[in-house]
Amino acid sequence: MASREDIGSWLDGGATPTGGGAERLGLPAEGPGSMAPLGRRVAALCVDWAVAWAVAALVARDNSFVPLAVLAVMNVVLVGSIGYTIGHRLLGLQVRVLGAPGEGTVDGAFVGFWRSTVRTVLLCVVIPAVVWDGDGRGLHDRAAGTVITRR
Repeated sequence: MASREDIGSWLDGGATPTGGGAERLGLPAEGPGSMAPLGRRVAALCVDWAVAWAVAALVARDNSFVPLAVLAVMNVVLVGSIGYTIGHRLLGLQVRVLGAPGEGTVDGAFVGFWRSTVRTVLLCVVIPAVVWDGDGRGLHDRAAGTVITRR
């Protein structure tokens, strides 16, 4: 059974990605490979949303779900194939596969379309993306076994 300590959340006082969470995940505290700060992750998502809205405006003007669909396809394809979205790339971030606790990221591991799809579906639902675990990862990343790191 999962305990409160295993799950953590924003109720813990807002665990920051730099610090205890990085150490528990086996990631460096700073520099390349360290957990991406929340501000950069949000900025990358805003860039991705802007791109999705621009593409949707070119494709269809009367369907409010088109930008969400474009964002979803963009995330599944780009994260699944190269490991980052346009926003991640511009802000120096990358989605990486997380190894066993204490092992850090699996170097060179391909995120793949299965993990990317799980992560994207939960990102589009929104709630898992705005709820963090004790390590500072969104629940969509936790469910997919991924972490967003600095490149």
